[in-house]
Amino acid sequence: MLRRTALAAVAGALLTGGVVAPATGAPAAQQSPMDTIIPAPESVRPDPSATFELSPQTSIQARGEAAEVGEYLAGILRPSTGFPVPVNRGQLGTGDIALTLDGSPDLGPAGYRLAVDDDTVTVQATTTDGLFNGVQTLRQLLPAAIESPTTQPGPWPVPGGEVVDRTRFAHRAAMLDVARHFFDVEQVRRYIDQIALYKVNRLHLHLSDDQGWRIQINSWPRLAEYGGSTEVGGGPGGYYTQDDYTEIVRYAASRHITVVPEIDMPGHTNAALASYAELNCDGVAPPLYTGIEVGFSSLCVDKEITYRFVEDVIRELAALTPGPYLHIGGDEAHSTSEEDYTKFMARVLPLVAKYGKTVVGWHEYGRAQPEGEAVLQFWGTTNADPLLAEAVARGNKILLSPANKAYLDMKYDENTPLGLQWAGFIEVADAYGWDPGSYLQGVPEESVLGVEAPLWSETLETSDHIEFMAFPRLPAIAELGWSPKAAHDWESFRQRLAAHGPRLAAMGVDYYRSPQIPWAQ
Repeated sequence: MLRRTALAAVAGALLTGGVVAPATGAPAAQQSPMDTIIPAPESVRPDPSATFELSPQTSIQARGEAAEVGEYLAGILRPSTGFPVPVNRGQLGTGDIALTLDGSPDLGPAGYRLAVDDDTVTVQATTTDGLFNGVQTLRQLLPAAIESPTTQPGPWPVPGGEVVDRTRFAHRAAMLDVARHFFDVEQVRRYIDQIALYKVNRLHLHLSDDQGWRIQINSWPRLAEYGGSTEVGGGPGGYYTQDDYTEIVRYAASRHITVVPEIDMPGHTNAALASYAELNCDGVAPPLYTGIEVGFSSLCVDKEITYRFVEDVIRELAALTPGPYLHIGGDEAHSTSEEDYTKFMARVLPLVAKYGKTVVGWHEYGRAQPEGEAVLQFWGTTNADPLLAEAVARGNKILLSPANKAYLDMKYDENTPLGLQWAGFIEVADAYGWDPGSYLQGVPEESVLGVEAPLWSETLETSDHIEFMAFPRLPAIAELGWSPKAAHDWESFRQRLAAHGPRLAAMGVDYYRSPQIPWAQ
């Protein structure tokens, strides 16, 4: 979504709004790994007298449902160490790692306890989500070379101590726009692996827009075949078959990430309108669109075929999506009158519930007064909107993605070769320098579902482009969503982030070397 409303005024006001710290301080290489965990844990108790070390004899002990997380961890450890790292269901021995589902209920559904001594590493949780989160912390305690896809010389120490951790917000998301430019299954899988390291647990896929329709709908085949045949700039585009989409959902689930699909409507629909003339009020299909302007398209609210189309899309997409949410967009519908917008949403919102999903939409759809557990995703550039207070009063939840803080497609500064700047420049300190629990007027923390870092793709065409814009700002947003408010500290974060440079490099991530961060070499 290209947010151009009040462009000049917004950009000018925001350029001076960030907190910028000089890149000074102790080199990250001097820090203990216990001091470099992102997101910051609730409690860390180092034990300098103890060190565990992976060896060729190390095995992972994991029983029942924990075995799947054990296999995931083994898949991380084997390539770089060259060790066999079997996953067993036996007794914990010296030199082993244990993953157990016997954690305290106080940890909640996502928390964990990680304990390291000379002989063993133990991760305890009450759910496999918690074990998976604990494994991400264990990865960060190992040397950065553990992320290498090829065998490295080691050694492989893990510092002794205990980490007890749980999440602040249940919903910690990243969004990838595959409509403006198409990214194939392998590229999406790559991004899933990267965001999992930072305990992100939702992937919002923006599957349709004016420039492309990216999901096969069997009852309306031209949506993907024709509507998905181009992209911004006129490239070949592409789309996911239903099998492709199912694979993305499966792979995300294996990384304990839930996919949230979005079909944007009633605006941002030119690809659909170009595919089927009957969806247009005048019965004439517009040409495919490869630009980046917004607000010119709209489904025909007064035609019954519109609602047959919408229901078919929601029905097929809901059947493919095991997660609880379905995103209907609802933003920037400038070509839809207020009366028609309300009429459209009154017909569409019940369809989402009919197929067993909770509706999510950009915060403008609050005008339709969605009920119950409906979620409003805030993308504005101010800290107040009357729609939000009304939504909270109805019991709706708010998902925070303020464009001037969380939009990963904004340029870092005037020299950034990719991205846009309508919401201002966003350096790492800007992405980190806000509190989701108190950011919005009239929205108490208990009404905040969580945070999301959207990545729009008007200027992005490759995985390198995704990585350059997402990292290192994505870890900043992830920490705001996971860590307790008391742990939010810019100086601490920039030092911890600095230590992640070699880790990101070992993963092959083409991250931006922000001058605000004293990167470790």
